[in-house]
Amino acid sequence: MTAVTRARIVVDRDFTLGEVPRRIFGSFVEHMGRCVYTGVFEPGHPAADEEGFRTDVLDLTREMGVSVVRYPGGNFVSGYRWEDGVGPVADRPRRLDGAWHTVETNAFGLHEFMRWAGKAGVEPMEAVNLGTRGVEAARELVEYANHPGGTALSDRRIANGAKDPFGIKLWCLGNEMDGPWQIGHKTADEYGRLAQEAAKAMRYVDRDLELVVCGSSGSLMPTFGAWEQTVLGHAYDEVDYVSMHAYYEESDGDHASFLASAVDMDHFIESVVATIDAVGAARKSRKRINISFDEWNVWYQKREGEDSPSQVGTSGWVEHPRLIEDVYTVTDAVVVGTFLNSLLRHGDRVTIANQAQLVNIIAPILTEPGGPAWRQSIFWPFARTSALARGEILRLHVESDLAPTQRYGDAPLVDVSGTYDAESGRVALFLANRSLEGPADVEVDLRGLRVGELIGAEVLTIPEGGDRHSVSTAADQRVGLRGLENVTVEGERRDVVRLRLPALSWSAVQLGVMVA
Repeated sequence: MTAVTRARIVVDRDFTLGEVPRRIFGSFVEHMGRCVYTGVFEPGHPAADEEGFRTDVLDLTREMGVSVVRYPGGNFVSGYRWEDGVGPVADRPRRLDGAWHTVETNAFGLHEFMRWAGKAGVEPMEAVNLGTRGVEAARELVEYANHPGGTALSDRRIANGAKDPFGIKLWCLGNEMDGPWQIGHKTADEYGRLAQEAAKAMRYVDRDLELVVCGSSGSLMPTFGAWEQTVLGHAYDEVDYVSMHAYYEESDGDHASFLASAVDMDHFIESVVATIDAVGAARKSRKRINISFDEWNVWYQKREGEDSPSQVGTSGWVEHPRLIEDVYTVTDAVVVGTFLNSLLRHGDRVTIANQAQLVNIIAPILTEPGGPAWRQSIFWPFARTSALARGEILRLHVESDLAPTQRYGDAPLVDVSGTYDAESGRVALFLANRSLEGPADVEVDLRGLRVGELIGAEVLTIPEGGDRHSVSTAADQRVGLRGLENVTVEGERRDVVRLRLPALSWSAVQLGVMVA
């Protein structure tokens, strides 16, 4: 007999966390593997525009609803000279990139990225090199990018074809500086002082910048917690966000823990928030620092293959090799949907987030050189959540059957987030059924609202004839969204919605509501 999971969700229009922060639907473009070259940029491709940007990738980026893109790294930035990527392309130097053991041609740099971002309709988020460089290079980059003109650096930008300043507001103060793998790795004290002084110098040029200081590269780092406390002890007054990075994978056949990974993401976020606020309280500060979760995704770091992490540096110095081009399954898509739920549930403090990365590198979009671009399974939860999450984040009360996991204890089988847009009169619910054994019967109890219409209900689940490992390819887009059946509105006041979620599924349900 098939096991049926049961869950109950209470939606109250008066219990909200605040507005949906649009910047949480961000992505990441790094000079790594084929993300830039043959990803977003491929001159000569049949779909390339006059600047060499792949219009098929631009179309998919807009379809995803990406709001902000972090650039140019990532580990790459810690050895990067930004000056190499500006000026006439023919004069730009070829360099060795130690982070990914590749040759960087510098054919794509700051100007190209800004023009691409304008076409994609995304806000740029620029990272500075605090690995091999420091205060002066960071300050000079801000002047080059953002000062109107009349100085050597801003006039150089103008001479390079950008009369108007780029006006970049979001800046990352380095990348993963707590990691021994990072070029220019530093202790918390070393980095905290450097970040503090870089932030001050950058703001001397442009006082309106928003600055992200490096937090821990993951919750399993031995310095996690102490790192944030020490770094903020130096830079609290100068920064606006602390970064977080987290990647998850299914390993050792432990699918239950993998499906419950968002439980760990929730705990990670809440731990960093607690540390930030403890530092602020000790300083008697009224300033509130938020979180930039600027790297997150499913990443199979333990998986072997020619493009796996273990192969970095084994093929000699080459240009844009295939690297960690993970192919994502139905299971991965459901997990990504729960990560988006976690980000929404903490949207009062996580106000920036970037799925890593946009194209080819552990990405929702894959391309072939000279060939097609297509959507991976994880494309869909991101695209639909970005499209439907509007208005206020709901503070939901959720009761769900639990299942044991090796890593996270008993975890709820139904995971959910939701939003309420009073202006349009719409409630959006994003629901995952983590059970592999059977469907989930979910009751949604509306308080202060009643349903006028069911606007839409979609589900991503195991395709017909497939299994939880099913994937989409360029030739067969078999993993995607279809209509969710078995959604009913009940009660005299039309304030109860019942749903049946298929086993291993992620769903988006949109309700047209009226104030009861």
